[in-house]
Amino acid sequence: MTIDPTARVHPAAVVEDGAIIGPRCEIGPFALIGAGCRLAADVTIKSHAVITGNTEIGEGTVVFSFAVLGEVPQDLKFKGEQSRLVIGARNRIREHVTMNAGTEGGGLVTRVGDDGLFMAGCHVAHDCQVGNRVIVVNSSALAGHCVLEDDVIVGGLSGVHQWVRIGRGAIIGAVTMVTADVLPYGLVQGPRGHLDGLNLVGLKRRGTDRAQIVALRELYAALAQGNFRETARAEAEKAEAGTLAAEVLEFILGPSDRSFLTPQ
Repeated sequence: MTIDPTARVHPAAVVEDGAIIGPRCEIGPFALIGAGCRLAADVTIKSHAVITGNTEIGEGTVVFSFAVLGEVPQDLKFKGEQSRLVIGARNRIREHVTMNAGTEGGGLVTRVGDDGLFMAGCHVAHDCQVGNRVIVVNSSALAGHCVLEDDVIVGGLSGVHQWVRIGRGAIIGAVTMVTADVLPYGLVQGPRGHLDGLNLVGLKRRGTDRAQIVALRELYAALAQGNFRETARAEAEKAEAGTLAAEVLEFILGPSDRSFLTPQ
């Protein structure tokens, strides 16, 4: 093992041979850091947390008690292939959170970006690709191969079906099952989630230009009238490059084997 001399490791913690502990890390009592784990600078692992498998944790991330990161996937097709969990910087991973390593069918890596908040009891399954500044609220679950782009919020007690993509800035209401792709900046709610408009509150909080919001609303109205992909192809021909509307259209026309959530 390699433990930086500035790191503080409680005598009751277990750090296996092969682990790498970076500068100023703090490892609490009864925590387990497995042989294949690498912690960057200023990572805090609180008591009773388990970091195992081939797991990387970025600078400044805090992992709270009883979280389990890097365990093998909950996938019957998994045959022990060498896969990874890569977690970015400055995340807050709260109590009882689970994040699994990837599988051969998903590129062998589960990836979490920077500055996320993963509240108590939530789950990130194998091969998920999670962006920056994502919030997953208590007891919500992301199934395998999900993609969450930057600034997504998933409300409490919600579930996201495998292979679903959720576009940047979208918000999922509490107690919602998401079974199809969600447009960037979309607002989804209902027990069987449906698209219920745009995340206007989130757009305004980020200081989005009013003209961009108006253009998004016009695009949403057009999409709501017909087939998303057919309408998107027509709208893409007149969309101004670099705008939020163009971003939404690119997402719709991107690769996916799932349909889209539509207005109820």
